[in-house]
Amino acid sequence: MTPSYDELKRIWTRLHHYNHLQSIAGWDQAAMMPPRGAPARAAAMAEMQGLLHRTRTDPRLADLLQRAQREDLDALARANLAEMRREWRASNALPQALVDAISLAGARCEHAWRSQRPANDWAGFLENFREVLRLGREAAQRLADDTGLAPYDALMDQYEPGATRVEVDRVFGDLQQWLPDLVRSVREHQSRERVIEPAGPFAKAAQRALSLDVMALLGFDFEAGRLDESAHPFSGGVPEDTRLTTRYREDDLMPSLMGTVHETGHARYEQNLPREWLDQPVAKARSMAIHESQSLAFEMQLGRSRAFAGLLAPRLRAQFGDQAAFEPDNLHRLMTRVAPGRIRVDADELTYPAHVILRYGIEKRLIDADIEAEDIPALWDEGMRALLDIDTRGNYRDGCMQDVHWAGGAFGYFPCYTLGAMYAAQWFAAIRVRTPDLDARIARGELGAVFDWLREHIWSQGSRWSTPELAVRASGEALNPLHFRRHLEARYLA
Repeated sequence: MTPSYDELKRIWTRLHHYNHLQSIAGWDQAAMMPPRGAPARAAAMAEMQGLLHRTRTDPRLADLLQRAQREDLDALARANLAEMRREWRASNALPQALVDAISLAGARCEHAWRSQRPANDWAGFLENFREVLRLGREAAQRLADDTGLAPYDALMDQYEPGATRVEVDRVFGDLQQWLPDLVRSVREHQSRERVIEPAGPFAKAAQRALSLDVMALLGFDFEAGRLDESAHPFSGGVPEDTRLTTRYREDDLMPSLMGTVHETGHARYEQNLPREWLDQPVAKARSMAIHESQSLAFEMQLGRSRAFAGLLAPRLRAQFGDQAAFEPDNLHRLMTRVAPGRIRVDADELTYPAHVILRYGIEKRLIDADIEAEDIPALWDEGMRALLDIDTRGNYRDGCMQDVHWAGGAFGYFPCYTLGAMYAAQWFAAIRVRTPDLDARIARGELGAVFDWLREHIWSQGSRWSTPELAVRASGEALNPLHFRRHLEARYLA
């Protein structure tokens, strides 16, 4: 008999249902909601956030968790109980009033950002962002007091449990030692290549049709999800109803195409989480670095490979006509072109980590209160010059206002992108060991070797294991950034 654990399961099933409604409302807010709906939606979502928080901080839970610990549970139930306790502890570290304030401030700032960014309105953004930052610092300190972690580590722990700035600093510091030379070598090598750019314009309707076709190729379940358009591409919703968005430019089809491939990786993870435990925390995605490893496995490891370019070529011709640019070898050169740019989501595989390192360095100092919100543009300009030799002075739209993360208060998330790229390289190294003829299979459109491995080792595991143990079970070792370096050198210099 496990009465306490069974009661906890019922409570977390209720939380799962609340989260379902909150997630769909959040997707609608970003993709479909008319502008005048913003204040009411922000208030409604803050109310729901409060309900979630009150449920997780119900005084009964402390006794139930303690009693359940003494009950006769199997290994999976114990893993589920550990995740319950982790959620409970994090929630109890933050008072209800702070949770409500964070939700309202983030919704207000994010909604205003949607119009302020295209207007290059840093001053207007700053008015809302100051409050988001103030509340983020307070949350960081309260979480730190509860966990014993440093404030920024406590925020990272919400997205990547167990990660610390010491470890991230070490990994990113090593990356900065060799990446600039590799970028220079690759750019010199590519300067001797001829690349044909696709000729536009590219109608949005045709780009959407292409996105849907590629999503189907990648195994997306359209009976349990959909694709829409938003200011910032994202994957949302719930495992039973995944909601993807992308954004279209009629002068360039590649951002929407590769953005869709990226978000489909997130969605396939969600759609393949263990269904029999879907209303319990053990069935959630393990962490955001693991989540990003799925999107980057799809976009970078698979989506930008020469073999996959051969699958894309006929689909591009079907939507936009026969162009020399769509010849597979040229398409592959186009998708692997290294050219430092201002926009993170459009960055090539080699320079993308520089964008993450920049944001990581700034937000650490923001949370530590070493700098204030007003200091961000100057530090951004300095970092972009140092890391990518790009001038961003006065261009807030394509500079420090380009991402939605800070507007919504998601401090501590950015490291997950590059950690995810490293894990993705490690997963594909393991897949190639098991399937030596992987590229030939991909070229034939046989993608099952990739999907089957990910389903077996990542998707079906949910949050049963810690991130390091998941990595060891999947690939034989914890995170090893050497796989990322080898992948980049093989793709770009071989």
